[in-house]
Amino acid sequence: MRRLASILLWSVIAAAFIGPGTVTTAASAGASYGLDLLWALVFSTGACLVLQEASARLTVVSGRNLGQALREQYRTGPRKGAVLLLVLGAIVVGCAAYEAGNILGGVTGAVMATGWSARSLTLLSGVIAATLLWLHPPQTVARTLSIIVAVMGVAFLWTAILLRPPVGEILRASLVPSMPGGSGLLVLGLVGTTVVPYNIFLGSGIAAGQELRDLRLGLVLAVGLGGIISMAVLVTGTAVDGDFSFMALSQVLAERLGGWGTRLFAVGLLGAGLSSAITAPLAAAVTARSLLQEGSEDDRWSEASWRYRGVWLGVLVVGLGFGLSGVRPVPAIILAQALNGLLLPLVSIFLFVAVNDRRLMGEAVNGSLANLVTVGVVWVAMLLGVTAIARATSGAFGLPLLSGGWLVAVASAAMLLLVVPAYRSVRAKR
Repeated sequence: MRRLASILLWSVIAAAFIGPGTVTTAASAGASYGLDLLWALVFSTGACLVLQEASARLTVVSGRNLGQALREQYRTGPRKGAVLLLVLGAIVVGCAAYEAGNILGGVTGAVMATGWSARSLTLLSGVIAATLLWLHPPQTVARTLSIIVAVMGVAFLWTAILLRPPVGEILRASLVPSMPGGSGLLVLGLVGTTVVPYNIFLGSGIAAGQELRDLRLGLVLAVGLGGIISMAVLVTGTAVDGDFSFMALSQVLAERLGGWGTRLFAVGLLGAGLSSAITAPLAAAVTARSLLQEGSEDDRWSEASWRYRGVWLGVLVVGLGFGLSGVRPVPAIILAQALNGLLLPLVSIFLFVAVNDRRLMGEAVNGSLANLVTVGVVWVAMLLGVTAIARATSGAFGLPLLSGGWLVAVASAAMLLLVVPAYRSVRAKR
């Protein structure tokens, strides 16, 4: 029973990253590049598992969540304000970008299901999310909506099986990295939509009181299933003819599953958007509280305080602003996932320092293999980010694109600027 409860608890993380962003980015990758980008989802699922386990282990062993651990590590001096502001800014900006995708995706599903105007549905979704966030933490509502998302995920999984992609091609695309021309932003988006930076803080916050063995089992099953569903979405996207759109994707489901496939997709997309539209502002507020609250008795960051409500309200307003602006949902959602991918190295480095601090972790500090994997995640995220930025700059200003060797060199240099100070800090605390 305890293990089942742990699995259900960690399913929240999987449900959080299987939202409109995952559906849009993964299906777009399949529609544009076939199975070639499947490796990015395999990598990001493994990275998500490694980082979520580290953040949860930190809470279980030290009794402090990631935000509290950062406060303790940078208690004094000018670094305290700089680090807290940097992390908080990154998480809030990431949540705001994610919220824009949540609102846009959820409203698209609502329009497909009801036929009402997008502007009216955007305002309605904002009112619903704000009401639930104001009245109480909406975990129950989010879990209920995640059931709808899970059903949609099963539909994608079954559709992917019906498409019967060659097993050999699946294995090749899963294990051999490739980046076809113009795919940099999508690859970064696939990483950013799976290894969501704010989920690392959220996972650390919900791990209190668990056993490490149960926690790890719950994470492996929940995150692994989430990764499989994301891969199924990409495989389903390969059946889209022409440019990707939500309507084209729903038609693929209808052709394989019958007319109810379209309705299921619309309701599932709405559920995914609304669930994530609640989770992202909530995660931003929880992260801000963990970083800025002066002890558990500090009422200035209670759930009824203006500080706490101001954070989630600000994130929600940003999402509503994008929803009402009339921007096209698919490019905006992909860009939001890519931004989260750019923020990933920063959050990973701070987690790396925390789980290597023997004062916090005792004998449960990271081993060499876990540290190697974490540094690998940072390097790959850096490389993807540098590649996406270089290609965007080249396209915008007509500049020649850097060669692959130069991109690797720039990414490695940027990684060293983060990893070397972090490693020195770790050595000093071991």
